[in-house]
Amino acid sequence: MRRVAVVAPEKALRESLVRIAEAGRVEIDLAGDGGPEARRRVATRLRRLRTEPGPAVLSEALPDLDALEREGRTDLLAGEAQLEERLGSAVRQGEAAALAGWCPEAEVGATAARIAGAGGALVVLRTPRGVDPPTLLSGADAATPGHPGRTVRRSFTPLVSTYGTVPYADLDPTLPAGIVYAVMFGVMFGDAGHGLLLVALALVLRTGRPRRLAPLRPLWPFVAGAGLAATLAGVAYGEFFGPTGVLPVLWLAPLEEPMRLLAAAVVLGAVLLAFAYAVGIVNRWREGGPAAAVYSTTGVAGAALYLGLAAVAGCVWLGEPAFAAVGAAIAVGGLALAGAGLYATTAGGPGGAVQTGIQLLDAMVRIGSNVVSFARLAAFGLTHAALGAIVWDGTKALADRGPVGVAAALLVFLAGNALAFVLEALVAGVQALRLEYYELFSRLFEGEGRPFRPWHLPVEHVPDPAADIGPPAAGEAARLGPAREEYS
Repeated sequence: MRRVAVVAPEKALRESLVRIAEAGRVEIDLAGDGGPEARRRVATRLRRLRTEPGPAVLSEALPDLDALEREGRTDLLAGEAQLEERLGSAVRQGEAAALAGWCPEAEVGATAARIAGAGGALVVLRTPRGVDPPTLLSGADAATPGHPGRTVRRSFTPLVSTYGTVPYADLDPTLPAGIVYAVMFGVMFGDAGHGLLLVALALVLRTGRPRRLAPLRPLWPFVAGAGLAATLAGVAYGEFFGPTGVLPVLWLAPLEEPMRLLAAAVVLGAVLLAFAYAVGIVNRWREGGPAAAVYSTTGVAGAALYLGLAAVAGCVWLGEPAFAAVGAAIAVGGLALAGAGLYATTAGGPGGAVQTGIQLLDAMVRIGSNVVSFARLAAFGLTHAALGAIVWDGTKALADRGPVGVAAALLVFLAGNALAFVLEALVAGVQALRLEYYELFSRLFEGEGRPFRPWHLPVEHVPDPAADIGPPAAGEAARLGPAREEYS
């Protein structure tokens, strides 16, 4: 993101701003009084029309406000109000005017070329010290060309933006966050048949039909990823609409080896937490330098405490207590660093020491609870497998009772799988979201940024009269030929 200034002669400022609004690539700072008199005039006209203005539209040419009011063009009046607000925010010196703002670095050249035709210029400025630029996540700009990678990132963007705006200095977690969510969802929703249904639903969303689902079309890669992960997990579990025997068990059957599945879920959670601490260290360094990265409980200090405690637990679990001393030493070092960082944020003295001790105890308890929390991946995976087994057992029991039983068995199979699909998709979706936000994102982010909000309005172009007239016909050209020669 680059700090820019829109500079233009006073006479060319309006046209330059119209072109910027149509491109939708620049966020313009609103400063000063913003032209209250001009806004009041436009607002008064809108009130007199006594209708709610629709989506704002800009006129390419300077409009006649009286004519717009007579015609009831609330859209153009609303667009003019926004334009007047920005014109009133411009800094003027002689016959030149300028507005400051932000523009994505990749769009600076194209935007500068666009307004150059109107007589304006886009000047790159130095970012003011102490000011964080707005954040534009990778793939979040819907107006950019549809590259496959950008389409996938755009489908994952709501997962991050719902939690909060990523600080500008932090790493963009959009793509890894989407992949991790899909993996956790797949472990809990492990059934190849249900996963393929999700993939089919994603392909339906991609078509944009029915129209009621059209707003969800950008999310189709997200749904497809979750469905693919569930399908792969179902193949590993040998689940295809339950334990139907259609697929062999490639890894484990959840209901037969629940403890193994539970241990695998906790190990997966431990790996994800380690990854979150690694990203947290990078983010703290980028936000506040080496000191912030070393002493933060989501930086090196927290990571050392976590790794030390994990090493102690692992050595005890494997029956190697001798190696636990190394983990304990690492954990103590992490505690010391974290304690120094936490104490520096207090008022000092005995009260500060007590506060630091409580925060350190909370940090240790949270590490243990966070790791154990990932056991829910196995718990809900077992629930899904149990529902599938109940439906399949009922189906088999009814199928042995003649034609009527077969019909009843088919009904039980379809209704039971439909209920299991809806219920487990909802539960797995919510639980994966909870794990992502509380266990992982809480280590990635310590603050919140500001989203990039470019000024973007459609523009109503004035038709060119010359284009309607067109070139003269052959006979007309012959008739006008001598005249042209006379004035040439």
